[in-house]
Amino acid sequence: MLQEGAHGKWTVSSSDESAEENSDTEKPSTSSLSDTARGRTSGPQYPCSEARKAAHKRKASPLKLPDKSLSTEIPPALKQRTSQEGLGWCLSSSDEEPEDEQKHAPEETVKEEKYDAPKEQPLNLCKDDKLSENQKAEEYNETSSEAQDTWDLLNGGNPFRFFLTKVRGIEQSYNSGALHIKDILSPLFGTLVSSVQFNYCIDVGWLVRQYPQEFRKKPLLIVHGEKRESKAELLAQARPYENISFCQAKLDIAFGTHHTKMMLLLYEEGLRVVIHTSNLIAEDWHQKTQGIWLSPLYPRLPKGTTGSAGESETHFKSDLVSYLMAYNSPTLKEWIDLIQEHDLSETRVYLLGSTPGRYQGSDKEKWGHLRLRKLLKEHALPIPAQESWPLVGQFSSIGSMGADGSKWLCSEFQESLVASGSSVTTLLKCDVPIHLVYPTVNNVRQSLEGYPAGGSLPYSIQTAQKQLWLHSYFHKWSAEVSGRTHAIPHIKTYMRLSPDFQKIAWFLVTSANLSKAAWGALEKNGSQLMIRSYELGVLFLPSAFGLDKGYFHVGGKKLPDKKDSATYFPVPYDLPPEQYGNKDQPWIWNIPYTDAPDTHGNMWVPS
Repeated sequence: MLQEGAHGKWTVSSSDESAEENSDTEKPSTSSLSDTARGRTSGPQYPCSEARKAAHKRKASPLKLPDKSLSTEIPPALKQRTSQEGLGWCLSSSDEEPEDEQKHAPEETVKEEKYDAPKEQPLNLCKDDKLSENQKAEEYNETSSEAQDTWDLLNGGNPFRFFLTKVRGIEQSYNSGALHIKDILSPLFGTLVSSVQFNYCIDVGWLVRQYPQEFRKKPLLIVHGEKRESKAELLAQARPYENISFCQAKLDIAFGTHHTKMMLLLYEEGLRVVIHTSNLIAEDWHQKTQGIWLSPLYPRLPKGTTGSAGESETHFKSDLVSYLMAYNSPTLKEWIDLIQEHDLSETRVYLLGSTPGRYQGSDKEKWGHLRLRKLLKEHALPIPAQESWPLVGQFSSIGSMGADGSKWLCSEFQESLVASGSSVTTLLKCDVPIHLVYPTVNNVRQSLEGYPAGGSLPYSIQTAQKQLWLHSYFHKWSAEVSGRTHAIPHIKTYMRLSPDFQKIAWFLVTSANLSKAAWGALEKNGSQLMIRSYELGVLFLPSAFGLDKGYFHVGGKKLPDKKDSATYFPVPYDLPPEQYGNKDQPWIWNIPYTDAPDTHGNMWVPS
């Protein structure tokens, strides 16, 4: 059906039009199993969203713009990459094993990669069928200097323990201090005994290959939210691995997802918790901007210790146990017991989770945006002239916000984000400036991945059409400060800043996108909070880092001296954010973009 509106003309299928908009639209696709059964491999062989399936399809079968319409201007992302020597990479669904992609892709796939190969490296090296397994496995091996860099960071060089993921194709200096999943799972961080991976989108074979060879047969528990066909497909992926077991998170409220991204790593030396924003698939660790909070190594408590031993000032231990208890899983009970046996007292962040349910009374404040409201009231210092301190929210997907800001964004959600230790009366409507950072079409077009990067930004036309009012709050993605302007963000962050954008009252990194499904929505006259999904993040408050002024400074391009490092928070994108211009449009995944080529010379036609 042809439609026309603020975003031009497009065709919407009947199945798209009936999409449920209560979630943030990153709903699992259940078609991969049936495709496999029919012998087709057109989509990724792991359950994922329709938007990512479209991206996978376009990478496998790129659509070129006709030569006459190709722009002569080289996109900025391309200029940046071609000027860097020795940074060649191959575009495929797996960083490690591009030949798997090539087996199923038409010959024209090679065209898509023409910009990615350095001059001295012929294109056919991307079809690395001839490369040995060892060569492929070494793709992300660290040099000794990188290993030393990681070791220094683990031992106090980063007081916040907040990291970005490594990005292929950017200047190497911007990857200093960043982590790949292989770094996190390396023996440098501990001698692994067993692990748990909580996630939304999981490629089991790829995940196993991220563990060092010596840890690949250690017990691995995967916590997921898949049902029916997609659950069967996930379990089928794991059949070759006897050490893998599963825990299915119950999702009793429609359109909820298990969106939490966390690792529990048990070592001979202790325990580590990793809370992050990346799916367990190759694309999410390749050329996207992602965030990681890496806990200290938690030592085991002396035997016989009981009660609140090993608790931190931020109550992280009891909050983590409460979050895990919400799954009501006997399998996770073993991990709850393990956490109780360890000393988590060095933790300086607050845990902020969402779990599906309808909550009343004091339970209302345990999860979602009301949990953030409670933490800010109890632990954030009052802000002078606080109505002028803006909020910044940055995310990769957007749910249905309602007919206007009063329905959720500028009412209950904003009220939670502007809370502080002061007794100032609630600010009305959108008195506090709100800056929402979400990539434009040009952000995606000029990215390292090109248009397929939009597969991880599943904002649908059906949702966007209903809330054009929201787009006046939108700001472009720009991250020159971290070298990641062209690495599309899948990280989600929220913070409160001073009017000059030099001070931060608090900073949150989380899996939660801008949606009621993730953060919760009040029902029954405000007496009940309803949450659909599992989410998890960590909140950084100045008081927990020994700062009595009530704010961090914004870290700039120059790294601060180590003695001052706890006062400068490393915000991973540029501040203040730049508002959309007249010609800017938010990226919407399920409409075509055929007017200008991306960095690979391709168009975007999702169907």
